Amino acid sequence: MLNFFKPFVSAGIALFMATLLITIDLYFDDIAITWTVILWIFLFSAILMMLGQFIHAEKEIHSYSHQLTANKERLTNEIKHRLWAEKSTTEAKTKSQIIDENIPVLLAYFNSDQRCKYHNRIFRKWFGLKADQIDGKLLEEFADDAFTSCIKKHFKDILSGKTVHEERILKSTKGFPYIFTEQYVPHIDSKGRTIGFYTLHTPCAQDKNRLSFKKNGQPGKPAAENSSKDKIQLGTKKHAQSGISPDRIIQAIKGGEFYLYCQKIIPLDANSLSPTQYEILIRMAEEENNLMPPGSFLPLVDQLKMMPQLDRWVASYIVKTLSENAQKCRTVFSLNVAKDTLCDKTFIEFIQDKIQKSKIPPNQLCFEIEELDAKSNLIETMFFTEKIRELGCLVTLCGFSQDSQSVELLKKIKIDFLKIDGIIVCNMIYEHDDLAKVKNINQIARQLNIKTIAELVENKETISKLREIGIHYVQGLGVEKPYPLNNLMAVLQKTANASSISTSPVSPDK
Repeated sequence: MLNFFKPFVSAGIALFMATLLITIDLYFDDIAITWTVILWIFLFSAILMMLGQFIHAEKEIHSYSHQLTANKERLTNEIKHRLWAEKSTTEAKTKSQIIDENIPVLLAYFNSDQRCKYHNRIFRKWFGLKADQIDGKLLEEFADDAFTSCIKKHFKDILSGKTVHEERILKSTKGFPYIFTEQYVPHIDSKGRTIGFYTLHTPCAQDKNRLSFKKNGQPGKPAAENSSKDKIQLGTKKHAQSGISPDRIIQAIKGGEFYLYCQKIIPLDANSLSPTQYEILIRMAEEENNLMPPGSFLPLVDQLKMMPQLDRWVASYIVKTLSENAQKCRTVFSLNVAKDTLCDKTFIEFIQDKIQKSKIPPNQLCFEIEELDAKSNLIETMFFTEKIRELGCLVTLCGFSQDSQSVELLKKIKIDFLKIDGIIVCNMIYEHDDLAKVKNINQIARQLNIKTIAELVENKETISKLREIGIHYVQGLGVEKPYPLNNLMAVLQKTANASSISTSPVSPDK
């Protein structure tokens, strides 16, 4: 209470003294001059106290204002650091996911006690275990003697700081033989001590009927090597790090040993009447039902100049699927087209023949072209997009990043959809420049009457910002993860059956 009324004491005294002086002046003429002077002294003292309190209050306000400004700057810096940390975490997560998904190597990290601290998807897949069955476990607790024997043999050398290289044959849990190129890389801290080591096992699958073994356990020469010795030796050396041999690729393409996945592309306008779109993704059968991610084999397929054959296989499969499900499938499938396929003029005739024989609507097929491929093969791309659109099919230019050459490219080729580069989309929440790029790309596409698709969309915040900008479609793990194409067709079948039941006439006696 005292602290509350303290600021008002001097003002109260001054008011009382002023009132008293006015009263004396009006009604009491006989009051001694001494008392009048004393009252005036009290009044001026109270006024001076009020001024002192006012000055003190001003100083405190200024001090608090300075503190608030400092706190605001500190909070602003903390927010910037937090955004930077979130961005770094997102980038690290994306990079880690790319490595975990695509690197065709069994990668793991063990501490000096041989307890596993990190492992990628291929490593887990080799043992057929889940992450929690490996995390923090000793190597011998989840790996057999064949896998651990080499590490045990060289463990002292690894701890001494030496990098060990080996090559040997191991069998998977299902008995399928692989030639392994192995590396054990020590992790040395700032004091020169080895605190752990990395293991890199690069498998190269071999056909069982071509693999022989010597008595000492080393791999013998394949039976087919005599007919094309130089080619196989060159291919094995060149692609040893890819985790798969050229012969295996050739066999897979001829035998159609691939599985198709699809990822949904959804419109941001809830009232859009556009048909549902899916991008077709491909996986290669490694052994039985095990699948290899595209990053493990597509680069090798491209080097072998066999992408046109693979693209034809994918197109044939999709056309067949559409024709077999004509009544229930009203979707658009986007097929990726390689640069060698762009240059293959017979591919357009192939698609035309497939469409005519299957009698599917051509606008259910959309062909995706990479921007870099289009730039490096401009004449072929112009011809391809013109002829494929004459058939009634759709065209998407993907991986688009705003620069002068990209804008000129849009003026030279005719496309229906423009897919914005996923790296720009991922960073647009954190980088003003990337956000400005997305806005400019959207503006350019609208001027040319082209629909826009944002890829690699990872979260709701990005979706909200893209909707605000006016992007037409989004695609990414934040929208829907890829899943087998057969699962999609099964869902469409159930939907079609339910629709037919609900619209069928009901007899009066039911």
